[in-house]
Amino acid sequence: MKIKLIIIFSISLIASIFIFIGPIEQPQNYYNFSDKNNHLGVNNFFNVISNIPFLLIGLFGLILDKNKKLINDNYSITPVYSIFFFGVFLTSFGSSWFHLNPSNETLVWDRLPMTIGFMALTTGLLSEYLKRELQLYLLYPLLLIGFTSVIYWHFTEQAGRGDLRLYALVQFLPLLIIPAVVVTHKSRYTRSWDLIWVFIFYVLAKVMEHFDHAIHQLLGSISGHSIKHLLAAAATYMLLRMLWLRKPM
Repeated sequence: MKIKLIIIFSISLIASIFIFIGPIEQPQNYYNFSDKNNHLGVNNFFNVISNIPFLLIGLFGLILDKNKKLINDNYSITPVYSIFFFGVFLTSFGSSWFHLNPSNETLVWDRLPMTIGFMALTTGLLSEYLKRELQLYLLYPLLLIGFTSVIYWHFTEQAGRGDLRLYALVQFLPLLIIPAVVVTHKSRYTRSWDLIWVFIFYVLAKVMEHFDHAIHQLLGSISGHSIKHLLAAAATYMLLRMLWLRKPM
């Protein structure tokens, strides 16, 4: 019953946004990052190299999951956490490619890997807290929705009427659903409170992104956007640490 309520809520919210809120355009200043410094021949150097933690964490997560060192009961159903860490791994390349030459075209390759991570993580956590078999019905449809959100945005941008509504939902709807499920349901594993740190680091990352220029002016040597990458990687690390160290209840 609770699962049905979550599905109904999500569908209702999506429908409401598309009915009552007009298209959300990409902000004109989105590509105006504060730190444009070139070092060692690399454009936007710190915004590029700050993606290295995603590569390392993604690769380490893939290795641990392949060797069944991450504590979860999904191995026999779907490789949901392998897909998540693969998305994290690809994000390091997609985001680096985007920051070398920020544009709508390169932003596609930044956003596609991130949707893999968002949707796989949403599936993994919901199936752990609600029903293990739920991932069978959620994982691949959610991945398809994630891809569709980026492709839809890209084609609307090319048509001169960019619309970020679906992508915004893919990114932020899990931030509403996952905490609600975690608070109202009991995990089958220890260390579930580590998810609070995942949430805190991710929210701080979004704050740093918003205050990119102000943080750069304050600190001088590093911008808010570069710190955003590091905090988002910290959130990913906390999730990896939780999966690695937790025990069945």
